Amino acid sequence: MHIVIMGCGRVGSALARALEKQGHSVAVVDQDPTAFRRLGAGFNGQRVTGVGFDQDTLREAGIEEAGAFAAVSSGDNSNIIAARVARENFGVEHVAARIYDPRRAEVYQRLGIPTVATVRWTADQMLRRLLPSGSEPLWTDPSGTVQLAEVPFATVWIGRRIGELEEASGTRVAFVTRLGEGVLPTPQMVLQEGDLVQVMLRRADLAAVEAAFAKGPEEGH
Repeated sequence: MHIVIMGCGRVGSALARALEKQGHSVAVVDQDPTAFRRLGAGFNGQRVTGVGFDQDTLREAGIEEAGAFAAVSSGDNSNIIAARVARENFGVEHVAARIYDPRRAEVYQRLGIPTVATVRWTADQMLRRLLPSGSEPLWTDPSGTVQLAEVPFATVWIGRRIGELEEASGTRVAFVTRLGEGVLPTPQMVLQEGDLVQVMLRRADLAAVEAAFAKGPEEGH
């Protein structure tokens, strides 16, 4: 796939290198030609100097053949404009924009433009580490109804099957992070110390699921 990235800061350059390593062709757009130094000598993709939402600049970067576009510059307005141009003018299927203002990110998400709210994401990650109980969800759908949440479980669940935890909480475990790697669980999978359990649930059910996870197996049934 050909992928166009607007912004060659730390995120854009890291994203470009990672995508190229996976075998994709990549074009990076930035107004500052010196920013391309972050890509390193081993980067073989295009370096296009220009404004990321200018149509001629995007054409030079191969937007007409692109399957994806990422707007990760330092400006919210520029990112949103560029994302809309990529989607609405060039019909790029996969488009995402980085937004610093979480309130604006929610608005654009509801309008159908996938966004990554940098400040909100970082704050959520910190909350989940500092306040493991009642932490913020990992992901919420645009309607606010469905969430993916990392829910802590009581130590008495260690050694018990995922199926038992699901039955006690009335929910479904989406995946488990074990030793830093995501694992798709089966009902027979046994919980181990250090596991992080991510659950897909309705937002209204989060408190009840947290309560069930905090109880022991006998109390949870």
